[in-house]
Amino acid sequence: MVANPFVPQDLVGRQQELQQVSQILSIDGDLLITGVPGSGRRSLIRWAAQKVKARVLEIDCLRTTDGKRFLQLFAESLMATFTAPEELALIGQWIAEHPLSLEELPNGQTRLVWNLSSEGEWSLFEILLNLPQAIADKLNSRVVMVFRNFPHIRSWDRDGKWEAYLREEIAIHTHVSYALIATVGEPWVQDSNLQVVCLAPLSNQELSAWIETAMSLQGLKFDADGLALFLSYVQGHLGDAIALARRIWLDCRVLYGSQKKGLIQPHHVHRSALALVEDISITFESLILLLPSSQVRVLESLALDPTDSPHSREYIQKHQLSRGGSLQGALASLEQKGLVYGAKYGYQIALPLLGFWLKHRIGDWGLGAGD
Repeated sequence: MVANPFVPQDLVGRQQELQQVSQILSIDGDLLITGVPGSGRRSLIRWAAQKVKARVLEIDCLRTTDGKRFLQLFAESLMATFTAPEELALIGQWIAEHPLSLEELPNGQTRLVWNLSSEGEWSLFEILLNLPQAIADKLNSRVVMVFRNFPHIRSWDRDGKWEAYLREEIAIHTHVSYALIATVGEPWVQDSNLQVVCLAPLSNQELSAWIETAMSLQGLKFDADGLALFLSYVQGHLGDAIALARRIWLDCRVLYGSQKKGLIQPHHVHRSALALVEDISITFESLILLLPSSQVRVLESLALDPTDSPHSREYIQKHQLSRGGSLQGALASLEQKGLVYGAKYGYQIALPLLGFWLKHRIGDWGLGAGD
């Protein structure tokens, strides 16, 4: 597999957000970062943490299927972050009074182990959650705990016990910053101390500066129309921009061979975009199959006919959409899934390559929702 030279080594855009997040972390504050997948939420946290010299622990709640798995991922993140001898010594002291132990692996790494019944998982959760606070206090350091895909904890925390306790700890811990990552904010956040940072699509100016520099390092250059088409296809979405840039680069390597320079024109961009979405079409097909037909209909309508007024009578009649609460429910659910932006960004499809694929899928085969 060919490496991707377009994975940014620096933060693309987001300078205002970087300043905001850095300021929050510098006073050990807590925050919620919202944005669609691929918008750079994790990169923003990592750059801000580096700026304030904070240690970062990450837990992906999407990978937690139950309390046991949550604790395993939590322990793995702890031991991957705190590896210095003095940190391991402090962990050893902390767990001495608890049913935990440190085990050295053949590769020289250390892991936390325990032998508890399911009833003991809750007490272990309390112990592990307080450990970063203890380390931060003793070593006078900053620690950031990042919970990615935070709402997914509810897929197994049915009664909300774990989430409620976590929210309480966020409010009282002083030397640990908590960063929750989600697609959209939720009502409970308004009553919390969390500061909310929303990631909008990047501007064309921000993306242009990055992609032109990145392409020039590979001996390639867009003409004006090629750059404009590239920007229109990725619509401010960094993840899709990286994927499309890589595909264009690979196609140009075949086209220009060992030549040191090559010009990227609109037909190159379009051909590469078609090839890319064909390569990932199985992923998109699987996604569509998991959605209710009402949501598929809305996605297809927005792909074919973008609008900032999907609730208008004319638009509903034109695309045979459900009226009232059903349409609003479909839009809200698609926004929660990170597939459509809300009213603030004009209800555009949040993953541009998905929209591109839908448009060509419908145009090529004449398919609509439910066909």
